[in-house]
Amino acid sequence: MSDLKKEVSCVNPFRSVKFFVACQALLQLTQLMASGYMKGSVSTIERRFGFSSQTSGLVASFNEVGNTLLIVFVSYFGSRVHRPRVIGCGAILISVATFIISLPQFLLGMYEYDRSFSDNSNLTDICLPGQPSIPVPEQCTLKRAAESQVALFLLLLGQALLGIATVPIQPFGLSYVDDFASKSNSPFYLGIIFAATTLGPAIAFVLMFLTLRIYVDVDKVPAMGIQLSSSDPRWVGAWWLGFVFTSGLAAASAIPYFFFPRELPKEEDPREVIAEPSKSSLLSEPKGGLEELTLLEFVKMLPVVLMRNFKNPFFVVMIVALINLTSMIAGLATFLGKFLERQFRVGTAYASILIGSCNLPVAMLGLLLGGLIMKKFHLSHKQISLLCVISMGLCLVFQFPLFFLGCPAQQVSGLIPARSSGVGGGLVSDCNRMCNCSSTAYNPICGEDSVEYISPCHAGCSTLNYYPSSKIVVNYTRCSCIGTGGAMGSAVPGSCIKDCSRFLTPFMVLSCIAGFMASITQTPSFMLILRNVKAEDKSFAIGIQFLLLRLTAWLPAPVLYGTIIDTTCILWQWKCQRKAACLYYDSTSFRKRFIGVQLWFEACCFICLVIMFFLYWKKERSQKGPKEENHLDEIPEAEVKT
Repeated sequence: MSDLKKEVSCVNPFRSVKFFVACQALLQLTQLMASGYMKGSVSTIERRFGFSSQTSGLVASFNEVGNTLLIVFVSYFGSRVHRPRVIGCGAILISVATFIISLPQFLLGMYEYDRSFSDNSNLTDICLPGQPSIPVPEQCTLKRAAESQVALFLLLLGQALLGIATVPIQPFGLSYVDDFASKSNSPFYLGIIFAATTLGPAIAFVLMFLTLRIYVDVDKVPAMGIQLSSSDPRWVGAWWLGFVFTSGLAAASAIPYFFFPRELPKEEDPREVIAEPSKSSLLSEPKGGLEELTLLEFVKMLPVVLMRNFKNPFFVVMIVALINLTSMIAGLATFLGKFLERQFRVGTAYASILIGSCNLPVAMLGLLLGGLIMKKFHLSHKQISLLCVISMGLCLVFQFPLFFLGCPAQQVSGLIPARSSGVGGGLVSDCNRMCNCSSTAYNPICGEDSVEYISPCHAGCSTLNYYPSSKIVVNYTRCSCIGTGGAMGSAVPGSCIKDCSRFLTPFMVLSCIAGFMASITQTPSFMLILRNVKAEDKSFAIGIQFLLLRLTAWLPAPVLYGTIIDTTCILWQWKCQRKAACLYYDSTSFRKRFIGVQLWFEACCFICLVIMFFLYWKKERSQKGPKEENHLDEIPEAEVKT
């Protein structure tokens, strides 16, 4: 009989749990790849559409809006729908959402930046004494003024749909596997899915490394027409290519789900007596539970269960700890790439590969180690809380030195070290006053004095040398603001980039160790929440936990980080009389505030974990008589199943 079932499974793979696991692993990898690619592309999208960090943080977190609206009701619909088909519909919606995110590239005009040649081959951006004064507001057409708003709308719409699409995928997929896999195989299958899921963000950063080295308008401009290099601060990579690729991959991943049945044959396990498929998943309840509730009864029950769990101090303290930990992770996931770019002056593509090859794998190891320690040493609740305290304490120890590790600020004429007090506030001086430079110009050059100027005009450069065929500038000469003793100096295009590897390497090492220690606490913290609620409340507790983390961490944290980053800007770009992206940051303030908010969240999480440990210590002392501690692996099976 067993051989016959194997033969049928080979003929019809859609009756096999193993094939479903392979499909689910690919889809969840694609889902996390889309989310990771968006967060990693934040700084590029900022430059392309002139967004502030606060706005880009809102875009990065907006998928939580759609997700939050539906996550709680997954518990109700989990046992009532054809789960594979719902997952397939979610995959199709991911494909649609990611394509919508890429639409601004196809619907809007080409990327425009300040350059030394205008479209009609007239020289611009250089000092021509006697030329008419250039007004501050640039010439804006109605179409150009509306481009940023259209792009923002499409990005927010795509992110909201992406959040809705991801709601059923993981909970329905995991419950489907757990229901029809054998008891011995289920943990192994779920481990495969989780492992594939954690690879999603890593692959996203590798994909960014490949796409962001390609010019954004590669589909519209011939190679010879690109005047920028990837090291130029005005460079914008082909951010949209990753979303097009993800859209196609999600569409392909959706196809198999429409051929799986509502129920699969239960896998046989010779070590156990097989009865009916067990409903032990996170979203399923035994008969007499959620299956017998109407939707109205389910909605009425939510506040009752919520209040019952909020009266549990163990549940509340752990939720607050996870909110702080998740807020720190959400901010890092969104803006760590930008921090590396601005603080250590590395390219966007290089920053993405650093994160994908260093930070993410180390965090994955921390997650695995946290679960392995619990399994190997059979820790009690108090011991688990102590493990979390030690791990988060070590995270703080390794995180604190990052507060002082940073590259010295590059000197920028008129801005750094003196802070500009407004649009062009300190940019006009005696050496360039006769040039009538536009205060909105941004075409940075590096003088032979190693000082950066925001444009050739602001450096007083009146001539340039270039390749006639491509109009790529070689250098600028006769610069009145450069040179000494009456002699005029020269400059080359681009920012003054100094080697800062002596700070980058220790920063990456310490940040990886801190991330590793923080990730160790995640799995134990999650288990402590499950073990401190009633068995009948576990499904609700999981839904409540995910809801609170999205509302109080994943949604507001990127906006908070973006707002804090914006406070360190010393020169804003202006487009159509509207403040757009930041051109220059006070790098010291950027580092202190960015690392400072991380330390704040980590310290709050550490305090909550210490409180949790003392709650368990107090509970243990209050018990009468010698009682053995309650180990996680000794909890009755009926209570473990959620």
